[in-house]
Amino acid sequence: MSIGNSPEDERPFEDERVEDDHEEARPSIGRVLQQARIAAGLTVDDISSATRVRMNIVHAIEADDFTACGGDVYARGHIRTLAKAVHLDPAPLLAQYGDTHGGRPAPTPAAPLFEAERIRPERRGPNWTAAMVAAIVVVIGFVGFTMFQGSDDSAGEANVAEGSTPGASAPPTTKSKKPAEPKPEPSDSAIAAAPQDKVTVRVAAADGRSWIAAKDHNGRMIFDGVLKQGDSKTFQDSSKVHLVLGDAGAIDLFVNGKKIEDDFQPGSVERLTYTKGDPEAG
Repeated sequence: MSIGNSPEDERPFEDERVEDDHEEARPSIGRVLQQARIAAGLTVDDISSATRVRMNIVHAIEADDFTACGGDVYARGHIRTLAKAVHLDPAPLLAQYGDTHGGRPAPTPAAPLFEAERIRPERRGPNWTAAMVAAIVVVIGFVGFTMFQGSDDSAGEANVAEGSTPGASAPPTTKSKKPAEPKPEPSDSAIAAAPQDKVTVRVAAADGRSWIAAKDHNGRMIFDGVLKQGDSKTFQDSSKVHLVLGDAGAIDLFVNGKKIEDDFQPGSVERLTYTKGDPEAG
């Protein structure tokens, strides 16, 4: 009779070894974000401009170094922001971060991480002087209106008494008011039309959703977000508009009142710049 473990006794250790191999085979968070960025055709500078996360932090996260984030709460926020920018679901990455960094942190009453701190105005008491002045103006206006109406009615009755004959009554005069015509909604052509001294670019998500970023001639970000199918945005600048389209195949472009007929492929990333002279006539 042999002394030792049976195959059944050894089986749990084999399962644990398989699970360890599976954990080792799973790519790291930084590697997943870096591969998704490269697949989207974006540089670290593009991601930093689009998400407002500093370039050194983007490099550190892609190298799986989260110390530059300043804590778990900030690290989770950066992971979520970078994942959305490269069209990834942030939930699996956040779960993986929790597995390797001690789980989900306790909630903190801090202000939103990526919003500028709002300056609360000082609370002031009611302005009684302004309220009294407004009340007096209302009373004077009401009294004046009442007196004007009374004098107008008296004059009308006197005119009827002098000009009417017994048994006859003057027919009432009515003024026909022409109904106000509703203002027409601006059409696509009216929105796309632009003054000649400026450059106007209209971006419409016609065939699907797409992330877009737009900058003015000074390089200042004027829009950064995702357009859902059917949404549109119009950008205007004195000389130049820079665009980055995350999925150019889903976008229709109108530049200075004319539709751009470029054959963009679905899923392609395009970097475009338009000026007052674009597109060329004809």
